[in-house]
Amino acid sequence: MKEDTKKAWEAFLNPAILRKRLMSASIYIAAYEILKESIIERIKDFFTNGFDEKGYIIDDKYYSEVLSRNKNHLYASLDWLKHNNVINEIDLICFDTNRTFRNNLAHQMQHFLTSIDDVELEMRFMDMIGLLNKIEKWWILNVEIAIDDEWAGKDIKEDMIIPGPVMTLQIMREVAFGGEEESRKYYEYFKKNFRGT
Repeated sequence: MKEDTKKAWEAFLNPAILRKRLMSASIYIAAYEILKESIIERIKDFFTNGFDEKGYIIDDKYYSEVLSRNKNHLYASLDWLKHNNVINEIDLICFDTNRTFRNNLAHQMQHFLTSIDDVELEMRFMDMIGLLNKIEKWWILNVEIAIDDEWAGKDIKEDMIIPGPVMTLQIMREVAFGGEEESRKYYEYFKKNFRGT
């Protein structure tokens, strides 16, 4: 048996390694979906003007200013973000790299479970957190704070803002890639501080 084949089988049959790889791959795919949802839904919500008996009322500008950019809602939304200087060409390349990695991971899971590069997976994960953080902070600073009378006009330090979806991904990252103690700290904190409330 070739050495590479032997290592692949050893990793696949080792319960600790397989469990970690399954969890890491699953969390990576979930993180990608969170990023994708943020890209599409933030813009769609921005162009939503309430709701009626049929559901949400989407302004016609959503179709003319966003969806007219591309047949694919995701890429139409990315183009809108680029056009509005939220993201740049490097961010688009980063997104495409992660999209390709996610698709390969989802469609070739058996291959990845035996040969996954944990370092690359975590690096891609961090790329997604960085992109999500950039997009979410832009919405918070330029839309949410701008229309909130309590915060409008105040000097808000961007590095002090931790968007909810980013916090979710950071927790997921620590659970997936951290040690046992690190991965349990949020659960233990929650149990200790919110028991019986």
